[in-house]
Amino acid sequence: MKFIADLHIHSHYSLATSKLLSPEHLDYWARIKGITVVGTGDFTHPKWIAELKQKTEPAEDGLYKLKKEHFMAERLFSDKKVRFILSSEISCVYKKNNRVRKTHSIILAPDLKTVEIIQKKLTTLNCNISSDGRPIIGMDTKNLLDLVLSVSKDCMLIPAHIWTPWFSLFGSRSGFDSVEECFGDLSQYIFALETGLSSDIPMNRLCSFLDKYTLISNSDAHSPEKLGRNANIFNTDLSYKGITEALKTNNKKTFNATIDMFPQEGKYHYDGHRKCGICMDPFSSIKHENICPVCNKLMTLGVYNRVAKLSDRKKYTKNTEQPDFFHIIPLKEILSEILNVGVNSQRLTNVYFDTIKELGPELDILLSLPIEKITNTEVSQDLFNTKTSSNPILQKLANSLKNMREEKIKIQHGYDGEYGKISAIGS
Repeated sequence: MKFIADLHIHSHYSLATSKLLSPEHLDYWARIKGITVVGTGDFTHPKWIAELKQKTEPAEDGLYKLKKEHFMAERLFSDKKVRFILSSEISCVYKKNNRVRKTHSIILAPDLKTVEIIQKKLTTLNCNISSDGRPIIGMDTKNLLDLVLSVSKDCMLIPAHIWTPWFSLFGSRSGFDSVEECFGDLSQYIFALETGLSSDIPMNRLCSFLDKYTLISNSDAHSPEKLGRNANIFNTDLSYKGITEALKTNNKKTFNATIDMFPQEGKYHYDGHRKCGICMDPFSSIKHENICPVCNKLMTLGVYNRVAKLSDRKKYTKNTEQPDFFHIIPLKEILSEILNVGVNSQRLTNVYFDTIKELGPELDILLSLPIEKITNTEVSQDLFNTKTSSNPILQKLANSLKNMREEKIKIQHGYDGEYGKISAIGS
């Protein structure tokens, strides 16, 4: 079975997240986006697990579904399956080899019983798992892997957003130079790595030591509307084992592809200093010795810089045996530019939902909807204030999707916590 999965998200129990990150809203937005499997996020938080127990029920092996009584009204695409897989992100802050390390890890678990044992073990070790959905613990990441595997060999630990400067496996500020440096003799149990919003497959494949790992992409959503901005395409059994085995084998037949925002849009892609408005590519940073030319302080070195430092290949060469990858621009961002209105405006929200109702789930529109179907669709009066298929705004949508798929885009790079901007209009 072919399906899209977003394995790394958060709940409303995480700090700085939307209060709408509830099971019912996640089910609702997964349908809008065209996602079949959604990570629960935050399974270490006792109240979140209690809420999941109340609102979901077992479905296929190791997966859960929303109970019917919690379905939201006017649920779009109600015939589509949406399943939850138990996942959580844990932040480890500790000292190793005379350096402070800060890493984030995604944990996948096969059932609620396993989750509750993990919670108990962390609590016994004086880890505070109730203050934040993504707990910060003073434990070596290797020891965290050992802990979850001691509970169940079916658990998986996946290093999260591996290049982010501040909190990641390879981060320039607090990370390591290899998987082995972090996990030692347990490295054999690391099968997959999450690329993060500021990198993509071609960037990661510049590092030959990553060839053996399945590279995955997830949204790390802090609101339900952000689901699917990065995601994965599986072709396997709809089950926990089917998903985890696909991640372990790095086989294109079962793990088809990743879906990524253009990495230049990520807020840590290039180097720079946001306070001074300085943004640089790594080669310019070297010329400035990584020092901001305005304030003379050290710049935040981005993902591209760190990849370049650890890479041993000069350019990416596509390997047809490896999983594919697709770059996307979120539909709301495309429509926002077409209509020249803010992404949070009510007019854009109305147009977005009308577009979804007319053309289908967002990821289907972005990835596979035939361009001619857009230009030949007689849309409703409310959509673009016309019933004709020759509407120039509708034509711009078709052209933008064509440009996006062909990667004919204009780029404003993200840096030092500032998101970049990608435009496919008029490229």
